[in-house]
Amino acid sequence: MKPYISADIGGSHITSAAVDPQTRQLLPGTFSEVKVDSSSDAGSILGKWADCLSETIEKAGSVQGIGIAMPGPFDYYNGISLIKGVHKFDSLYGMNVADILKQRMKTDISVRFINDATAFAIGEAWAGTAKGFRKVLAITLGTGFGSAFLDDGIPVLEGRSVPEMGCVYHLPYKNGIADDYFSTRWFVNTFNENTGLGVTGVKEIAESAGKNDKAAIDIFKEFGTGLGEFLAPWLLKFEVQVLVIGGNIANAGPLFIPGLKEVFAFNDLQTEIRISELKEKAALLGAAHLVDDAYYRKIEQLLKQM
Repeated sequence: MKPYISADIGGSHITSAAVDPQTRQLLPGTFSEVKVDSSSDAGSILGKWADCLSETIEKAGSVQGIGIAMPGPFDYYNGISLIKGVHKFDSLYGMNVADILKQRMKTDISVRFINDATAFAIGEAWAGTAKGFRKVLAITLGTGFGSAFLDDGIPVLEGRSVPEMGCVYHLPYKNGIADDYFSTRWFVNTFNENTGLGVTGVKEIAESAGKNDKAAIDIFKEFGTGLGEFLAPWLLKFEVQVLVIGGNIANAGPLFIPGLKEVFAFNDLQTEIRISELKEKAALLGAAHLVDDAYYRKIEQLLKQM
């Protein structure tokens, strides 16, 4: 079978690779990465994206199609950017990115899009640590709080058992919303307020915890406990079998998962907790899965709602 091409678009770069649809693995030697200034003009941004994808296609040879993990807001079904007012990709607003990329690459193969957090979840269910589980909740913890609920590999966007669109970041929590508390900025701000220090990232706090710094150890315990209390109702409602955790904060899993497990035990939750082993590759694999026509038909209508 011809390989699939996938891409993961971030605020500062695009990464692409070819995927073997049979082994569900990224093909060595097909990776491409190009830095992108997301505040630049549309021609520059789309040109860099097209160059990156073309480089991977050249390395892979004949391919079946392209799947792209893309941050929102975005019209994923039609391939039109709806991003504006966030100081990244504003110049693409209203443009049909799919059509322009195909024109620039001089190709007629399919170009399909999906939300990046959903792509992460699909990748984990298709080829990662959630493979074999039916009910999955995948979350990404970093600059923001991403989430996606899957039932047999298909995103669940509505119903009583999931929040609207499968998103939890905007749900009320304490004095704000979940995104205010389960993100890098909460760690940095809270730790600096508690200690008077000036750390800039979670990695520094984790290093302090590794040196038995009580303030650092305590903040990870607070994070894990809070995350468990926030997620527990949804884990119960959706009957989640496995919780997959990705994003940069996941690297500190051993420091906050004990607190998470305590809450699970208190609520008699049987949900397994797994840290993503695919990491950034999960979104690439999830996006690649869109190229499979049989799978795409199952999620086609959902893309219109995202």
